[in-house]
Amino acid sequence: MSSRKTRLAAAILVAGALTVTTACSSGHSNSDGSKAGASKAPVKATSISVGTADDSKGPAAPENGAKKGGTVNMIDRDDFSHLDPAQIYLNYNAEVSLLFTRQLTGYKTLPDGSQKLVGDLATDTGTTTDGGKTWKFTLKDGVKWQDGTPVTSADVKYSIERTYASFIKAGPTYIQTWLSGADYRSAYEGPYGGKELDAVQTPDAKTVVITFPEAHTDANFTLAMTGYGIVPKANDTKEEYDKKPFSSGPYQIVEHVTDRSLDLERNPNWDPATDPIRNAYPDKWHMAFGVQAQQSTERFMADNGDDKNTFSFHNQVHTTYIDQVKADEKLKPRTLEGLTPYVDYYYINNTRIKDQKVREALIKAFPHQQTRQLQGGTSYGDYATSYMSPTVLGYESYDPYGILKKPQGDPDAAKQLLTEANAVGTSIVYAYNNTPVQQKVTEAIRDALEKAGFKFVPKPLDAKTYYDAIGQVNNEYDLYWGGWGADWPTGYTSLQPVWDGRAIADGAANYAHLNDPEINSAIDAAVKVADPVEQGKAWAAIDKKLQDKAVSIPDVYQRSLSLYGSGLGGVTFDTLAGLQSPLNIYVKQ
Repeated sequence: MSSRKTRLAAAILVAGALTVTTACSSGHSNSDGSKAGASKAPVKATSISVGTADDSKGPAAPENGAKKGGTVNMIDRDDFSHLDPAQIYLNYNAEVSLLFTRQLTGYKTLPDGSQKLVGDLATDTGTTTDGGKTWKFTLKDGVKWQDGTPVTSADVKYSIERTYASFIKAGPTYIQTWLSGADYRSAYEGPYGGKELDAVQTPDAKTVVITFPEAHTDANFTLAMTGYGIVPKANDTKEEYDKKPFSSGPYQIVEHVTDRSLDLERNPNWDPATDPIRNAYPDKWHMAFGVQAQQSTERFMADNGDDKNTFSFHNQVHTTYIDQVKADEKLKPRTLEGLTPYVDYYYINNTRIKDQKVREALIKAFPHQQTRQLQGGTSYGDYATSYMSPTVLGYESYDPYGILKKPQGDPDAAKQLLTEANAVGTSIVYAYNNTPVQQKVTEAIRDALEKAGFKFVPKPLDAKTYYDAIGQVNNEYDLYWGGWGADWPTGYTSLQPVWDGRAIADGAANYAHLNDPEINSAIDAAVKVADPVEQGKAWAAIDKKLQDKAVSIPDVYQRSLSLYGSGLGGVTFDTLAGLQSPLNIYVKQ
């Protein structure tokens, strides 16, 4: 990257626009047959670009026919696991936070459905004069907290500093590790002892300067993550902040009853002239939890009473009703369906299954067709031939094990591999969510693996603690499901968090526990490639190496099918988070 002043992330932008439909963190399997925290749906890829200062001005583009007023309802299975921005990584937590938390940068949706990175609190997407080591942001005039006090650069600095605190355990760690190294908490313990982070400077009340030891040309994309949303020092309640954050957005929380409801009303100190991203049509939001996907599907289909003014962030159409919903012409106007940026894997525990031929046999034997059909058929997902989604820069389809030719699995070829490895009869301990749908999926996997010559040992897990169990480095399982989606549209966030061996830790995203020096070195090399197209090729090469080494089983590129009530307008998918977006929703009047 040249040293000239620039607002674009060179490692991402291609000729001013990039074909992507990106986002997010790890999804998690749902207990009733849908997929929570992992749904998103444009029918085709949209484009992402980096906006100018003019693009960063408010107000947001109005929704045709929208009027202010009324109450919008939301129903979902679970309460939001985190509302403190520093704790937010899962997409459904991030999506609701758009209503009351702002970041330096963010994404606005254009009329054609494309997405543009713009300044949210900042006047633009940031500037760098040294190739991405130093980033400067200037805050807009008129951005305020819910009590009317101005948002200042000190608030932004403090918000970054508190991500280092010991009680912050669930959010992203990109900025922290880029600033302070992998053991960032040892370098800086957070702001509560009175110390400050020198790498973040505030020369005046409107200016934030972040200096990294190495170049990060896409840091302005990173700072669009809700995990780097702002928190005011004066209202920081530490652990308690997770249940009722202080608002910088168009709405503020008036009541949050854990696992029951969340109620929002207008923030009178939010100025739409400062905000290019959010429309604020409803007067109130009432969000209720404890509604399973089957219940919500039935309620949306019936479309009675208050359900007409109701949507759902991540409760998808239950598998029982998929065919019926897709065939019902009356439901089509309020049905959303399409491909997501998430890839589902069946992780192979590489610390337990060390023989590559055994791993290859698992891939050959796996019954993608059967498991997909049990979970919704083509509406569940498209067969995956990469560890990266097609929505990520650098994606290339690669199918060395013939998944597309034999999606039902090839037990004969798998048994041949086991025979060559002298491993017929190898036990495979399979961990799964103990739900009705996943019980059926487990039996399909059992049948396929036993035909291939494996001994199958199923281990049911509680859905609430599923990721906690498989996330243990010393877990006792050989094979288990998991999902991942890019945090922004490059191979870096698709592959590095999941396959970098230096990222192995309890609760980390490397669920396969892969630590391969060749892969680690290739990741380091790819990060340093400045040209976006060449960097994409480097990530594609890593993806192929991972498949050649049979490190895990790519399963599907997730798809989504969801409904909402007929009394709402402006309901669309956020093509970055993969959920129904609240930003343009209004009550029809």
